[in-house]
Amino acid sequence: MILFVLVLLPVWALAGSVQGSIQGYNCVTAGKVCPIGKEDPVVALERVFVVLTKGGNYYFVPNLDRALLARHINEEVRVTGKVDQKFKSIQAVKLDVMQKGAWRTSWSLEMQRQLAQDLLGGSSVGP
Repeated sequence: MILFVLVLLPVWALAGSVQGSIQGYNCVTAGKVCPIGKEDPVVALERVFVVLTKGGNYYFVPNLDRALLARHINEEVRVTGKVDQKFKSIQAVKLDVMQKGAWRTSWSLEMQRQLAQDLLGGSSVGP
């Protein structure tokens, strides 16, 4: 009975992380990896970027700007936030990039809020 009830529950967004590489959505849906060494032409063609996991799944990151994601195309990243399996997305609170064998935070909601505070004198950014 409990299993039946659990099956009927909607898929809820769960806190977690997604690790993979930033790829263009068109590349991923065509079954290709964005060509390494040709990042600029790919960035010019792509409008949407996703995180492609080693398992072949991809996740949209709707609250991160296209320019931020494009900056890390073909790089290993870890996005932390609320994962929604139903919509294959993650609402990011932090973006880490693998550099020289260590994770480096490239963006976080807290960094964005602090910048808004410093530049605009208020923190009207994010939830």
